[in-house]
Amino acid sequence: MPRAAITLSSLIISIILLISGNAFLMTLLGLRLSIEEFSAALIGWILVFYSFGFVAGTLWAGRIIEKVGHIRAFAVFAAVLAASILIYPMAVEAGLWGLLRALGGFVMAGLMIVMESWFSSKADNRNRATLFAVYQLVFFLSTAGGQVLIRVADPAGFIPFSLAAILIALALVPLSLTRQESPTITHGERMSLRRLYKTSPQGTLGALVAGLLISAFYAMGPVFADRIGLDTGQLSNFMASAILAAMVLAWPVGLLCDRYDRYQVMLIASAVAAVCSLIAALIGDFNMILLVIFVGLYMGITATLYPIAVAITNDLMETHQITATSTALLLSYGIGSCAGAPLSALFMELIGPRGLFVSNALILGGLVLFMVFGPRRKHPPVNQQEHFITTTPEAALGLAEIDPRNTDFEAEHAEENPANETRAGGQPG
Repeated sequence: MPRAAITLSSLIISIILLISGNAFLMTLLGLRLSIEEFSAALIGWILVFYSFGFVAGTLWAGRIIEKVGHIRAFAVFAAVLAASILIYPMAVEAGLWGLLRALGGFVMAGLMIVMESWFSSKADNRNRATLFAVYQLVFFLSTAGGQVLIRVADPAGFIPFSLAAILIALALVPLSLTRQESPTITHGERMSLRRLYKTSPQGTLGALVAGLLISAFYAMGPVFADRIGLDTGQLSNFMASAILAAMVLAWPVGLLCDRYDRYQVMLIASAVAAVCSLIAALIGDFNMILLVIFVGLYMGITATLYPIAVAITNDLMETHQITATSTALLLSYGIGSCAGAPLSALFMELIGPRGLFVSNALILGGLVLFMVFGPRRKHPPVNQQEHFITTTPEAALGLAEIDPRNTDFEAEHAEENPANETRAGGQPG
């Protein structure tokens, strides 16, 4: 087996371990806080510190990586994250857990930058679309797999926290053993949120709303499930099915975005997601099967809002601006994620567990109104739209440069791969 293939498989194993462990921890923390009978509002504020830390990490963790190198930075970030996980069960205290969540978000952003930049370094014009798709598939499956681990042991004990720490620590092994040269972190053009909004108001707000909704579900979804009476196994299925629905619905929504006006697709998707969220709120614990179906539809459609926002925005940008655009959209998403959990928690405190989906429906309703009555830029006709690429916000950290729409990548690698000819949109000629 070629060394490059072996190295890539080790990276994928590290990604699986890291994403599974972090996803498991996020669900575990929400459930444990609910078991400890913290108020919904306080749970929201504790867990939102992860978003604060993650946004800070996207801005500053790269400086640490530049100073000490990828492998050393990865070892530091993973060690800090594993240690912080082991501290949680020592003292279930709101202030301490908030600080640990902020620290966890910061180092997790650093870990993602290291792994994704290494992943990107293995790409060339022939395989970058495939690598981008592989990363998305691994990310979704690992996140869903992390939910299954909640069944392993009693969340009121220390064993689940130890398991999450073990997974994070083991993620060190494959990447640390690689003999490949460390990739470099490049600094490209930057774009302000103000400029992004002027160019694509719908794309900017769509990314922000996606951050609001997705962070709210990951943080407060386990709390909702616990407080409507689901047992640990049902909670695991509830969370995992919603994440798998996001992966499954990405493909048909992508087809719609390539065949119809993406502005209209986002408008309809937002309206349908709002209806599904309201139905989920009404179902509550009345029927588990119906609840899983409509929450799955809601989460699956909601997860497509970010890639649709990216596609709408990129249609209005020059191809060399894609990396800068992705970074600005990620910032908009991050700002939304910092408000999602506290807002949903407030509604849950006021009207009960179903407030999670009531608040989400209201947010989506606001996006629908903005799409209808807000400012709108002239978009290219359908036959001139860039090819739709399914993506996640996390991919903007280190994978934007291998987005198949990014012609900067082609120019940078033209001398390395002179035989490769690539058409606009990143598809091999």
